[in-house]
Amino acid sequence: MAKPQPRLLTVLRQQDVTPNMRRITLGGPGYQGFPADQEGAYIKLFIESERGSGVRTYTVRKQRHEQGEIDVDFVLHGDHGLAAHWATNVRPGEEIKVGGPGPRKTLDPTADWFFVVGDMTALPAISVNLELLPADAQGVAVLEIIDEADRQSLQAPAGLDIQWVVNPHPGEGDSVLAAAAKSVAWRDGAAAAWSATEFETMREMRAYLRGRGIERSRFYVSSYWKYGLSEDQHKVVKRQDAETVDEG
Repeated sequence: MAKPQPRLLTVLRQQDVTPNMRRITLGGPGYQGFPADQEGAYIKLFIESERGSGVRTYTVRKQRHEQGEIDVDFVLHGDHGLAAHWATNVRPGEEIKVGGPGPRKTLDPTADWFFVVGDMTALPAISVNLELLPADAQGVAVLEIIDEADRQSLQAPAGLDIQWVVNPHPGEGDSVLAAAAKSVAWRDGAAAAWSATEFETMREMRAYLRGRGIERSRFYVSSYWKYGLSEDQHKVVKRQDAETVDEG
């Protein structure tokens, strides 16, 4: 089956969720045919600006299907990256090509408890995952943010302990997030683990979680970026790493 062609969506509005997170709402005539129930799915943004052009992967944070619109959250990174620059400077009425959506990665709801780890780039996907958990779910989510003011009010089960880790320099040096995650007391019962982070942190978390003996069907670990590399460069490193793991 041929992949669907990217659709042309219109920037409807924008707002700052926190000092380092901006939400862009996309919709317009090009939304027609976009499938329902896609919160947490990934999309491809074909960004073109005076800084350059490229394809960047993002998560559908919210979808209001009847209104024909989706929200996409961007970590601003001090406006250094291509996508952050676009999100900072784009204005309502402008258009952007959007590919997808692709399948979302969710937690197995049948697990006894849940262990979630992620930085701000993963916060949109994690937010959706927490919203989808059963009301009686138990577990821990360790979430790294750039500034204390980047805390968000998340919809999560009462039994899900959310631990915020403030790190103004994510990806630099030893992983603050991995250290915090590994300090969490491990619980009895079958765990479902979900972790999406910077590349080196991902490798550290992958080794740690594998050592915990989690069932493969309840285990998701990925890197969303690598410090010092563009998304295209990160994709190459990520693919090489996956090949090495598969061979091992």
